[in-house]
Amino acid sequence: MAPSAQTKKLILDGSLFVLSQVAFYYAFKVIMNQVDPAKTKRKEAKNKSKEALGKLGIDLSTLDLNEHEEVIASEVVSADEIQVTFKDVGGLDPIISQLREAVIFPLCYPQLFESSAGLFGAPKGVLLYGPPGCGKTMLAKALAKESGATFINMKVSTLTDKWFGESNKLVAALFSLARKLQPSIIFIDEIDSFLRERSRTDHEVTGMMKAEFMSMWDGLTTTNDTRILVLGATNRPNDIDSAILRRMPKRFAIRLPDAQQRRNILQLMLKDIKVDKNFDFEALVRKTDGLSGSDLKEACRNAAMVPVREYMRQNVTGGQIDVEKMNAGKFNIRPLRVTDFFVSDYATPNGGSMEQEGLD
Repeated sequence: MAPSAQTKKLILDGSLFVLSQVAFYYAFKVIMNQVDPAKTKRKEAKNKSKEALGKLGIDLSTLDLNEHEEVIASEVVSADEIQVTFKDVGGLDPIISQLREAVIFPLCYPQLFESSAGLFGAPKGVLLYGPPGCGKTMLAKALAKESGATFINMKVSTLTDKWFGESNKLVAALFSLARKLQPSIIFIDEIDSFLRERSRTDHEVTGMMKAEFMSMWDGLTTTNDTRILVLGATNRPNDIDSAILRRMPKRFAIRLPDAQQRRNILQLMLKDIKVDKNFDFEALVRKTDGLSGSDLKEACRNAAMVPVREYMRQNVTGGQIDVEKMNAGKFNIRPLRVTDFFVSDYATPNGGSMEQEGLD
C-alpha cells in the first residue's frame, strides 16, 4: 500500500529537520573554531612541541598527547641546543661528582640500582641554592647536556592560564608528559617564586596549582619506579614551602668560590686569552676574594677588552677600521696583564673593575 500524502509530508519534514540540524551543527562548529581565542595558541604549541620532540628523535604522532601536554612539550630542551658541559663549570667538582653518582646514574641506569625498598633510586627532587651568580643555572645546563634524560625547562608562565582550572590541567600534563618521556628532569629556575611558603593570602588558583604539583610529584598514585626528577634553583631557599623541601632531599649549597675554585674559574675563562709572561694568577686570585663566578666572568671580560680598546684608539682613524688589515689578521694586540683587571670602563657603578690595591 502506497504511503499517503500526509505520511510523505511528515517524512519530508523530518528529513529536512534532521538535515537542518546537521547543517547548523557544522556551521556552529566552524564559527566557534574561527572565534576560538585559544586556537592560535594551540596551533603554535603543537608546532613547537613537534619541533622540540623532533630534535630528540621522537615522532609526536606516536605519543598521543592531549592539547595540554603539547603546550608542555614545547618546553622540552634538546641536549644539542646546550653548549655547556661539566668541564665548563669551574670550581664545583665535588658537587658535580655527587650529581653524577646520586642523580644521573640512578635516573638513567635503573637496572644497576634496583631495590625493593627503593633505597638505591634517584631522589624525587634536587635543590641548588646559593648566592646569585655562583653557577646554579649553569650547572643545570650541564646536567641537561650530560644526563641523557629528557630535560623540561619549565617556566611558570607556561603553567599559568587565564581560564579557571586550566593551570591545574597544565600541571597534570607536565607530569604525564614527563612520565611518557622518562627518564625526565623538570627544571624550575627561581623555584621560590612559584613554590613559596603557602599562606592565607595566597590566591585560590595559586594554592590549587601548588597542591596539584605536590600531588602529581609525590602523592598517592606515584610509585618508586617513576624516573622523574624535579630540579630547582634558588637564592632564597627559606622562602620555599616546607612540603616542597621535603620532596627535595638532595640539596646542594652553591656558595661563593674559595681560592682554589677562583683559580680554576680564572684559568678556565682565560685559557684562550694571550697573557703576559709575568701574569700573576695567585695575586689575581687573592684580589678576587668575595666575587662570584658571574663576577669573575665579567671581570675577565672587562680586562680582556682593555688591550683591544688600546689598540683601537691607536689604529682607528676617523672612526674607521682598516678593513684590509682586519681581514689579513694583522692585529698586534698586547698580552693581558693583571693590571688590566683594575682599569675602569665607566659602565658600572664600580667602574667595571676591582678596587686597585697592592698586588704584593
